[in-house]
Amino acid sequence: MRVKICGITNLNDAIDAVDAGANALGFVFYKPSPRYVEPSEVLKIVDKIPPFVQTVGLFVNESVEFINKVCESSKMQLAQIIDDDNLLDYSKLKVKYIKVIRVKSNIDLENLKNDYYLVDTFVDGFGGKGQRLCLDFFKNLDCSKFILAGGLNSENLRELDNYGFFGVDVSSAVEKEKGKKDKQKMINFVKVAYEIS
Repeated sequence: MRVKICGITNLNDAIDAVDAGANALGFVFYKPSPRYVEPSEVLKIVDKIPPFVQTVGLFVNESVEFINKVCESSKMQLAQIIDDDNLLDYSKLKVKYIKVIRVKSNIDLENLKNDYYLVDTFVDGFGGKGQRLCLDFFKNLDCSKFILAGGLNSENLRELDNYGFFGVDVSSAVEKEKGKKDKQKMINFVKVAYEIS
């Protein structure tokens, strides 16, 4: 199972996440978030992380132009996009992307295209709320292209065993405070994720 650690705000946390075994690092480009980092600062971090670690930029209801500009200037390899109003023309993006589905009920998971999605709980506001999705929503679904987010931690991660999720995304559960990661929590989380299928 792949692991993305999101809400990276500094180089030390980025290196600790990589050392813990994270496959991807997430950077928040949503200014109201306590985990927001300026693209120029993200670039300084990205330039110092090892190879083979994917860089992911999180965007919330932004324009194509903004996403393209920020991804280029900060060396994001993937854009993680919340587009609640379905206004984005994805064909104009110059970067690979993954759509975020903010789930209210199991109906939101039906009739999706055969593509990868990051699946999170619908909450007022965006990110780091720590609310979990009902796993019953995923029964009898092919989860091999879903990356699950929301309320996951090293204690409850084993409940995902045998669902076959492609990956998991964690932010607040591996923090000591908003925007600052806890090295041991990241180690614990990644270790459990690698033990389940």
